[in-house]
Amino acid sequence: MSDTTTINQGTGFQPDWLDGIRINKSAIERRTATIVTRRSVKKEAQTAWQLKAVSCIDLTTLMGDDTPGRVRRLCGKAKRPVDPALLRAFGMDDLKLTTGAVCVYHQMVPTAVAALEGSGVPVAAVSTGFPAGLAPLETRLEEIRRSVAAGAREIDIVITRGHVLSGNWQALYDEVRSAKEACGAALMKTILATGEHGNLTQVAKASVVAMQAGSDFIKTSTGTEAVNATLPVSLVMVRQIRDFYDRTGMRIGFKPAGGIRTAKDAVNYLILMKEELGRRWMEPDLFRFGASGLLSDIERQLEYHATGAYSATYRHAMG
Repeated sequence: MSDTTTINQGTGFQPDWLDGIRINKSAIERRTATIVTRRSVKKEAQTAWQLKAVSCIDLTTLMGDDTPGRVRRLCGKAKRPVDPALLRAFGMDDLKLTTGAVCVYHQMVPTAVAALEGSGVPVAAVSTGFPAGLAPLETRLEEIRRSVAAGAREIDIVITRGHVLSGNWQALYDEVRSAKEACGAALMKTILATGEHGNLTQVAKASVVAMQAGSDFIKTSTGTEAVNATLPVSLVMVRQIRDFYDRTGMRIGFKPAGGIRTAKDAVNYLILMKEELGRRWMEPDLFRFGASGLLSDIERQLEYHATGAYSATYRHAMG
């Protein structure tokens, strides 16, 4: 992946950009239905798309019972996510394939940094009182600073959903901007928790404000909401990314997270990115999946392409 960081310095708060944003839910759902029902990727192309998806995974463990041993095993998987025998079967022995990052809680950042040393795989830390984001602001900002000091090169922050629900866009901007400053050179992904925003128009406006405040990525979900990543909400967000690029020339990344578990799901999201934003947004410096179990299913599909038989899921453990 590219080692470019801090791709967005922000624009200043531009409330007029929010004027007139109205999302037609039915039209959005009709558009995303075409991806699922009309698009298909088969045979060798399917293998290529699935390998591309692997390179865009933020391999994640965010459990209350995480241990250093589990994190080290996950990092080992991130460095070698696909069995080399499968890559040889596809004639891709020289492919330097890793996942996009490893995502952990702050406490596990030093363990992950040490385990990934020399691999080029960055550590991403969830921060700012993940997942609810309701700790005092200074506490949340200090968590960011400590994760960066511990070696995290990427920070996934959460926002105060109440700012979105009450339409307090200035407060949302100020909060995200403060987090951006605390991140320093670390890449910042802003988790909008879209399942708690009420409607797609609110999602669109929150996306715009987060980008104005300097978000390098906008991310759908923490993975703990009742509704996490969906194709309709993702379409709304990537269209705001496209509009932001048209206005500013700055490319903002996108990260769907939560509920993406199958290789077919992953390919559908990649198709969405290609059709809405173009080939450049299919690279891991601009697109990530927040997932853990997804990699297991992709490996099973790859093994089927190579051997004609599905392997047991337990053969592709993450940690």
